[in-house]
Amino acid sequence: MDTPTMDTIYEAISALYDNPNANEKEKASRWLGEVQKSIHSWKIADELLQQKKDLNSCYFAAQTMRSKVQHNLSELPAEAHVSLRDTLVTHLERTSPENSASVLTQLSLALADLALQMPSWKNCISDLIKSFSNKNDFALIEILTVLPQEIDSSSLKLGENRRDEIKNELRSNTEIVTLFLKESITNSQNTHVALKIIKCMTSWIQVRAVNIEEIPQNAVIGFSLQVLRDQNSINTLHEAASDCICALLHCLEENNNNENIERLLFDSVSALEESYHLAVAHEEDEKATNYARVFTELGETFLEKIVVSISGGTPHFALRSLELALVCVGHHDYEVAEITFNLWYRLSEEVYQRDYQPLTESFKPHVERLIEALARHCQCEPDHTQLPEEGEEFYEFRSKVMGLIKDVVFIVGSSSVFRQMFATLQADISWEQTEAALFIMQSVGKNILPEEYTYVPMVVEAILSMPEGTHLAVRKTCILLLGELCEWIERHGECLEPCLQFLVRALQDKQLAYAAATALQSICKACRPQASNHVSTLMRAAAATDELSLSPLAASALMRGLASAIGCLPHPQLAVAMREAVSLQVASLAELVKSGGEVRKGTASDPCVWLDRIAALFRDVDVSITVAQDDHPCLPALADAWPVLQQVLEKYGADGRVMERWCRCVRFGVRCSGRRCAALAPALCGVLRAHYGARAHSSALYLAGVLLDELHATPAAVPHLVALLRDVLPRALALLQRDSGLTDNPDTVDDLFRLCIRFLQRIPLEFLSSGVLPTVLQCATLACSLDHRDANSSVMKFLYDFIKMGNKPRTADKQQIKALTDGLLSAHGAELTHALVAASVLHLHAYMLAEVGEVLLELLQWQRAAGHDWLQAALARLPRDRAAAATQHQCWQFHQYAMRAEKNKEMTRLLREFARLYR
Repeated sequence: MDTPTMDTIYEAISALYDNPNANEKEKASRWLGEVQKSIHSWKIADELLQQKKDLNSCYFAAQTMRSKVQHNLSELPAEAHVSLRDTLVTHLERTSPENSASVLTQLSLALADLALQMPSWKNCISDLIKSFSNKNDFALIEILTVLPQEIDSSSLKLGENRRDEIKNELRSNTEIVTLFLKESITNSQNTHVALKIIKCMTSWIQVRAVNIEEIPQNAVIGFSLQVLRDQNSINTLHEAASDCICALLHCLEENNNNENIERLLFDSVSALEESYHLAVAHEEDEKATNYARVFTELGETFLEKIVVSISGGTPHFALRSLELALVCVGHHDYEVAEITFNLWYRLSEEVYQRDYQPLTESFKPHVERLIEALARHCQCEPDHTQLPEEGEEFYEFRSKVMGLIKDVVFIVGSSSVFRQMFATLQADISWEQTEAALFIMQSVGKNILPEEYTYVPMVVEAILSMPEGTHLAVRKTCILLLGELCEWIERHGECLEPCLQFLVRALQDKQLAYAAATALQSICKACRPQASNHVSTLMRAAAATDELSLSPLAASALMRGLASAIGCLPHPQLAVAMREAVSLQVASLAELVKSGGEVRKGTASDPCVWLDRIAALFRDVDVSITVAQDDHPCLPALADAWPVLQQVLEKYGADGRVMERWCRCVRFGVRCSGRRCAALAPALCGVLRAHYGARAHSSALYLAGVLLDELHATPAAVPHLVALLRDVLPRALALLQRDSGLTDNPDTVDDLFRLCIRFLQRIPLEFLSSGVLPTVLQCATLACSLDHRDANSSVMKFLYDFIKMGNKPRTADKQQIKALTDGLLSAHGAELTHALVAASVLHLHAYMLAEVGEVLLELLQWQRAAGHDWLQAALARLPRDRAAAATQHQCWQFHQYAMRAEKNKEMTRLLREFARLYR
């Protein structure tokens, strides 16, 4: 774009911030965005800051400077960086908190980001202190705050070498910075300045720039503890002080080798208990939350030492931190209690891994008190008529409670929790207390031993004889509890029939139907053989699904329960029952196809409703069948449904949601019938070929893979499967090879390479000789850098299996397969090696590198000489930006170690360490 005039810039800024017309605001925003992207924005921002016409223009300029330095510093020649630095320093010297804190922050971030990307600027910390001291201390504090925070910014991609260099510089200047902050906090009585000083110290602690040994003399840490002790501290200062102490404790956890420092910090923090109680008494929930964070961090800091000491028979002095955390769990607000949850998760993990009964017993009292307090927090409001629903904060909290209890329950035993809650139920308590106790029981229901004969039978009997007038929330939790007791019910067959009858009756209440259906599903799945005696009862319930107006989710759960029961019938009866169950849904689907009415999601006019029910039936029928049997009792039901399923695809196939559910339905039908559905292969392959050619929906590729899994051993089906691949592959590859095709279509990448994996595993010779591999490998090479967990994983698994064919062919046609694989690897190996290395260091998250390491290791082992040259060339092509790059020596080291790696763990570790040099 041409350089705009300053008047035009001011007009656009005014329109963005002051014009009430939304269209004009949007237009100004887009135009200013283009200005920011242009090379002219450097000069424009500088002029706006010099003129200081108004706050909005200054903020726009400062934000532009920060964005340009962060993302577009390469637009300026290296020799211009010094001039830019001096300009930013000048602008910052002229700022003051009274004018605009936001402008100050943006300019400070710009200067910090520039310093981090200027390796030539040596001793930047001392230079900044010299430049700003006695001129603008407030700006200096802001710069010293944001600079450590930006070191690990993902936008800057500094690289480990530069990050280490900066962190070392911070450590070497800690003393002077600490002294500056001490003087600032001594000389200033301004609360806002004190807040900034504490935040600055927190930043330095978080990057491990503060020496733990110097904590006793650190004035800012002492001031933070004083703030936390002072009942009258303002909330923002109190929160900042809490952040500072939490950061310090987290740092101590990694450097806890000085018992004097440990005891000093522990005593200082634990002494805050009185302040916590005062905050609770004065209903200062924000401060109570801060104390809960500090006490929890205190517990986590010493947790390992506490566990190790108790394992050795000696209590640790920091054991009291668990008591402090329990005090916070007892707070009236469940959000305060929730802060401590990670501490209990970690405690359960430490205790479980050691598997030492005396250790487990030591923490039993803590967990009993925890569960008792959680039961109180899980109580609903007395004036509520229903349980909290998904999406509500209280529902999410109760879900977390359930997860936490399942993690810690082994410490006290599920039966003990059941007994504890049962005792609560014996008292004369309110409905919400009753429901909460039952909810805790529900959390441990599946862990109850089948031999429990004392409390569970009484609870089940009480549920089954529950009066109709019982509060709705209590009834719903009782139903869910029955579902969780499914494994206990399986061992107590006399309970099954009354439980099923109770749940079938509950289906008639719309507010209880989903809970009842899911409980039926759990019980029928756990008690398959016994449930098969009650198929008629479940079939009647399934037939009445629409009459009962069950939700789609409830209906699907009921169908899955019915299918579990049907699966254990003798085969002749199974075939009849399955056809009946499926035909009920197919008939309604056929009527829908004929009607041609408007589709309303989630109603009877939605084909997905019926497809989901059919899918549920085939998914859970789980038939036992021998290899010698040529027929399958579920095949007649699938054959009956197929003509209608074809009609559904023809009519609704353009709707991606329907197509996905259609493929899912057919997938479960094919999985259920296995190779016995081979007669349907020509029709299935033909339908998928035609549909994918028209719409290229990725679920069709996934279904094609399922067909290959089930039918590859049937000779008559193989030609149809290969023809299907030949027809869909060009369409899929064309979609992915467009601009942004990979990032826009991760599902297609995932499903396409899953399909290719199955061809490699099932019929490799046909696949390798099909002529499609060169294009597939080119696409895989491009997709190596795709930052999408599932899609990238499928690409890597394909490449691994493909290269493995060249190293160790796994079929009888070894020589032919190896020859084909070797030829392809020779042609594509060099580019693939570069793609894997570049993806590792420049694009992918660290957690994704294990699979990349597997592929690279296999590739380098294919032919050592070729791998040596390919890896060397790949490293030479990596970027050499000094702010984020490996040195030549580091590249040489990586090359040497990678060529010697023999296990994937070694290669993954090497890749992760090498990648840190670039980001």
